[in-house]
Amino acid sequence: MSEPGSLVPPPVEGVARPYQRWGAAFGGRFFLLFAIGLIWLAPAFVDPRFVYAMLAWDGLVGLAWAVDLAQLSKPSELKVKRSWRAPTALSVSSEIELTLTNQSSATVHAVIVDSVPQSLRFAPAQVEISARAHGDAATTFAICPLRRGEAQLGDAYVRYQSPMRIAERWVKVPLEQRVQVYPNLDEAKRQSVFLMRSRQIELEKRHSRMRGIGREFESLREYREGDEYRDICWTAAARRGKLVTRVYQVERSQTIWIVIDSGRLMRARIGELSKLDYAANAALSLAQVALYSGDRVGLMTYGRGVRQRVPADRGGLHLRQLMESLADMQEETSEADHLQAAGRLLTDQKRRSLVVWLTDLAETAMTPEVIDAASRMMPRHLVLFVVIGQPDLGELAAQQPKDEEQMFQIAAAQEVIHRRDLLLARLRERGALALEVSSGSLSPTLVNSYLEVKQRNQL
Repeated sequence: MSEPGSLVPPPVEGVARPYQRWGAAFGGRFFLLFAIGLIWLAPAFVDPRFVYAMLAWDGLVGLAWAVDLAQLSKPSELKVKRSWRAPTALSVSSEIELTLTNQSSATVHAVIVDSVPQSLRFAPAQVEISARAHGDAATTFAICPLRRGEAQLGDAYVRYQSPMRIAERWVKVPLEQRVQVYPNLDEAKRQSVFLMRSRQIELEKRHSRMRGIGREFESLREYREGDEYRDICWTAAARRGKLVTRVYQVERSQTIWIVIDSGRLMRARIGELSKLDYAANAALSLAQVALYSGDRVGLMTYGRGVRQRVPADRGGLHLRQLMESLADMQEETSEADHLQAAGRLLTDQKRRSLVVWLTDLAETAMTPEVIDAASRMMPRHLVLFVVIGQPDLGELAAQQPKDEEQMFQIAAAQEVIHRRDLLLARLRERGALALEVSSGSLSPTLVNSYLEVKQRNQL
């Protein structure tokens, strides 16, 4: 994967400026001192002169507030910096650091409210921080993105006081920033174990002489008993005066296309994420393993039309491009046009490739269009057709009915599951690799299926 540091949003810093025209208020101790002055009301019922004492006390409190306000740091002497500890990734907890720089000659106690959208953090991002004179201080708050794509952060609002805490100023710091929320990066990292397994399988195949292990030339070696005659390199044998055999390896330049349905069926939510979110996470995991295995990976997402298309390529920069496309992918409210997507891919990809199709099946009496679209691709490509299952549907089908209404619900769930099994079985009969996978095991299942295709040399 690309270096994680390159995915971390850049820090932003701004100088405070007055919030509104006045931008000043009373601190907590002002109200405490003012309340103490009300004690003079009790003796005032006996001697009215105590009222003047109360007014004099309140005047002193007001004067102390004015003095404290004058001693407060000017807005231009405060700076706030927002820094990111890690890339913003779907469902991955990370932290944002706020640094307050105080260039004045007095200590500042501040409360900072950062304008963070609900897609990153549900609760308000409010922190307390104290910065000494001509110094700085930092604190953090947690975020956990729940939506991919672009997130807009706004300004930070600061309320700060002196150590006396009688007066208070309100300032605003311009910290507007746009950040990209990527698919789950941690999940992609966890698939590195599958990459190690893939390389181990490839290494073992180099030393075994089995039929069908690949036809990509690797090296020459001396002929051994049991080698096939068709693998003998006669030109090299003539030069060396002895038989020489060609050694082959599994092809490393195969093409993998990841096709993702972003139509209305993929809007269904499983927990906090949609099916399209799970598809994006799994696609990133598969792309990382395939690229590190030497294959070329392409991406196509479609709804009513082809929304995104990244031509098949390899390399770190290409992986970054795939990540950007997966981050921007959004659900649509209309039904997806599967036949158009299949036609576009057949036009663009002439050579045989592995097509990993992530979608869902509509519950209709007729054969879903996506089944026909996948069938059109099978004569030319190897199709790994993956349907993202609905966990609550299987749980309902496994229950025992307690009343008549529940019996009909369970029967309907069982019928839906049976119909989906028949549709997937029909695809398998035509030569596709058809699976129905729960959202929680989608990524490892995709990577395992890809490695099995490579191991069996099915392309």
